[in-house]
Formats: sequence, C-alpha cells, structure tokens
Amino acid sequence: MIIECLLDGGVVVYPTDTIYGLGCDIFQHKAVERICRIKQIDPAKANLSFICHDLSDLSVYTKPISTPLYRLLRTYLPGPYTFILPASKQVPRILKSRRDTVGLRIPDNVITQALVKELGHPILSSSFPGEMVEEYTDPEMIEEKFGNVVDIVADGGIGGILPSTVVDCTGDEPVVIRKGLGHFEEAPPG
Repeated sequence: MIIECLLDGGVVVYPTDTIYGLGCDIFQHKAVERICRIKQIDPAKANLSFICHDLSDLSVYTKPISTPLYRLLRTYLPGPYTFILPASKQVPRILKSRRDTVGLRIPDNVITQALVKELGHPILSSSFPGEMVEEYTDPEMIEEKFGNVVDIVADGGIGGILPSTVVDCTGDEPVVIRKGLGHFEEAPPG
C-alpha cells in the first residue's frame, strides 16, 4: 500500500533510526513540491536529502568517491547520519543543492530499509516543519496533526527526538555541520 502510494506521487510519514520523516518518491516532482509546501520552503532553496537502501546506491547518485571516503561511509552506515556528497546526474534537479551536492542517508531501521528496497530507488527524506520535534515522536499525534496533508502515516512505534548528524564530505576533510544522534569522529574507529 505504501509503495503504490509513493509510485502514484503520494507523500508519506515514515519512521527512521532517528526521527519520523516526511517522504516521497524522489522521481515524483509534484510530490517533492508538495513536501516543500508542507514545510513552507522554496524547493530551489531546500536542503533535501534522500534515503538509500545500501551503499551500492552511492555509485548511482554520487559522483565517484575516493576509497578512504567509501571506507568512512561503510563505517558509519547504516546509521543516524546524513552525508553530503557530490551529486551525480541521476539525482533529480529539484533535489540538488546549488553546490551540486546531495544528502544521502541509510537509516538503521527495518521499516525504512524495506520501503526503499521494495520501491527500488531512494525515498526523499525531510523533517517536519517547525522546531518542536517532540510533537512528532508519536505516530498517532503525527496522524492528528498531518493526516490531512499526507497520504499515509506508517506506524513504527514511538520515534526519537534527535535528527541525524549531518557530515559534509565535499571538501578535503569531512566536517560535521549538524550534531544529531550519531557521534562522528573525524578519524573513524578502525
């Protein structure tokens, strides 16, 4: 049911290993715009990321990366991290930043991984609008607040309140640009 909804351009709420997210099929342009309207942001200025099934998706949606960077990603994923990487031509334009980068996640959550695997390509990953993340931990509360603007709320139990840690990997060294649930060390554990 969720997969059909995504393929038809629907917007869903789904659990991750951090907080609940708003999502859609990355190739459904109108659904991406709909999420931007829900968040009240301009699609051209939005920093949107997406959820991949596993590291093999990186070769499709990012430009070639170095072996040390691949090892770093393999160390931390799946997990509560979003990595900013150079975007390939396969990334829909609406999802690329002005710097031609894309944020990629591989959450350690069986529901999310199953959705992405069954869909066959990534799902857009976006947080809810506003600052009150605590309001978005309970799927029943999410349904009450957003049930009229999304198509499905997938109930994965009570969610977390900390977002993913965001790491920019486009420079010479990885830089944490948002501290979240994941603890990131510049030199990954060996």
